[in-house]
Amino acid sequence: MRQTWGVIAVLLTAVLLAGCTANSSGSVSTDSSGGRVSDGVVPAEGTPDNSVTGTTGDVNTSNRDVITTGSMSITAADPVAASESARTITEQAGGRVDSRSENPVTDIQSASATLTLRIPSDELDHTIAELKKLGRVNFVSLTAQDVTQQSQDLDARITALTTSVDRLLALMASATTTADLISIESALSSRQGELESLQSQRDFLSDQIDYSTVQLELVSEGTVAAGGPDNFWTGIIAGWTALVTALGGLLIGLGVALPWLVVLAIFGAIVLLIVRLFARRRKAA
Repeated sequence: MRQTWGVIAVLLTAVLLAGCTANSSGSVSTDSSGGRVSDGVVPAEGTPDNSVTGTTGDVNTSNRDVITTGSMSITAADPVAASESARTITEQAGGRVDSRSENPVTDIQSASATLTLRIPSDELDHTIAELKKLGRVNFVSLTAQDVTQQSQDLDARITALTTSVDRLLALMASATTTADLISIESALSSRQGELESLQSQRDFLSDQIDYSTVQLELVSEGTVAAGGPDNFWTGIIAGWTALVTALGGLLIGLGVALPWLVVLAIFGAIVLLIVRLFARRRKAA
């Protein structure tokens, strides 16, 4: 009997040990490299990296549409020659000159030049630095306008209209009646006109974003006025010059007014003739 209970005890102990071993092996798994990993825990080496890299500046400026405009004033020894140099600098940066006005030096004015420069936005800082070398900088003013929302709105409207046009074209191809065809053509014409207008606006906006606009003014050093007459003869010459200048201005004024005077004289003669005719009729009556 004691031997029977001993055998039973041994069997129960073996069963319990087997169950514990099974539970222990079921709580352990291996990774691809053969290492042991506890259930429900991801190894440190396998943890996915979801962190965002980059600086705050990169996050704030990425995918932003900005229009930059500005103005510059530079005093140059030769504004006309500096104007040509400014054109060269702009074109070498990949830009263009939209307008250019040059005023050479004369007896009554100093030399100057004015240019409207379109500079690639990513070359703006470098180009301005090169333009500053043309002379003494009087001022530089730049303004940036964020038009990201406007760009996104135009893109969304263009996409929607493009889809609408494609659907109308498909409907036109399957139209079975003349009335349906006319109705679809009318709607299609309206959509295409609006789409072309939006695309034109988007192209213009893209040009403003891609190319910054800078108004450049080039001026020369201020000239010193000539001294006054210092004797009798130079006084006579100065007086004669002033008289000729005044008479020239008077003649120009008369030339401008002469056509008006002729028209007024003709009109006055007609009015006078009509008045005399009425006067004669009254006397005859």
